[in-house]
Amino acid sequence: MGQSVTRFDYEDSTTTRSGRVRAPLAVAIFADQPLLRAELADDVTAAGLCVVRAHTLGALLDDPEDRGVDDLVLVDCPVVDAAELAALSRLDMLAARGGAQVVVSTSLDSLEAVFGCLDQSQPDILVAPSRADRMIALGRGLARCGLAGRGKRVRELDDEDRLTLLRLTEQVSEIARTLARLSGDGDADGSGATVEDKVSAFRFDAADGGGARDRDNGRLARTIRPPLPDPRLIRRIARQRQLRARFFQGDLFADPAWDMLLDLTAARAEHARVSVTSLCIASGVPPTTALRWIGQMTDAGLFRRVEDDTDRRRAFIALTDRAADAMARYFAEIGTGGPVV
Repeated sequence: MGQSVTRFDYEDSTTTRSGRVRAPLAVAIFADQPLLRAELADDVTAAGLCVVRAHTLGALLDDPEDRGVDDLVLVDCPVVDAAELAALSRLDMLAARGGAQVVVSTSLDSLEAVFGCLDQSQPDILVAPSRADRMIALGRGLARCGLAGRGKRVRELDDEDRLTLLRLTEQVSEIARTLARLSGDGDADGSGATVEDKVSAFRFDAADGGGARDRDNGRLARTIRPPLPDPRLIRRIARQRQLRARFFQGDLFADPAWDMLLDLTAARAEHARVSVTSLCIASGVPPTTALRWIGQMTDAGLFRRVEDDTDRRRAFIALTDRAADAMARYFAEIGTGGPVV
């Protein structure tokens, strides 16, 4: 007996409101493994998009006409060398300039290098992704291009991919709910609001330099920020949180936003830098999920990317000043003798 499948159908609409037929979204694929290229091409075609190129990474290295920068670029580079990193940096620059969406899959060992050279196009970075992971990324790329649901297409998944897809969807929803709770948004039940809506609602007001606004006259009332707690206390809290996984299933307590906030707060108090790989590990969730959280937390104004002055191929993650202020006030509120969190 064959495996059961799930079909995803979309409404049929291939023309604009003015009646003009729209060309399919152009997708370029760069991967060294022939089977992976074929699989990606199959998924892209099934999504109603047009594969304009499907080649090895070597084609990305030697592209004098910049043809690799189409509407959507899919790159698989589990192992990268200096030449491939240079090609990725160039792709990143051209994609940012032309508005292309970039999805890069890599390995945990190569994550630092890949993350470091992709700093302009806001790419979707996947770590050792499954087919369902790539499909989710493809859908996000479509959404960013404003073309989701344009044509009638069918995608079939087996049971394993279907479950993975559901888990990934739940993770994205959890990001929205958690950011809503952190921001104090009353609509934290996920009813009708997108992840982008939640992030937008949570984003810090750039005009508010961390002070409290005087409700009577609208002026900013500056308050003294308490110091960050002893980093040893924060590390102890983090270890206590991780200890739960020895006695219960670890994903019962998955809270990557808070775990990453704790790790970055301790690092700031220690005047230490945190690599993206280290932060992914501290999050307690798979690297691809952690990267999605890092992107959302950066968009929300909690995290910021810090380039390595000595090595342009590396980048670190740090708290923004306002996030550090919020963490300092939180720990001041609970006190050093407060509850374990």
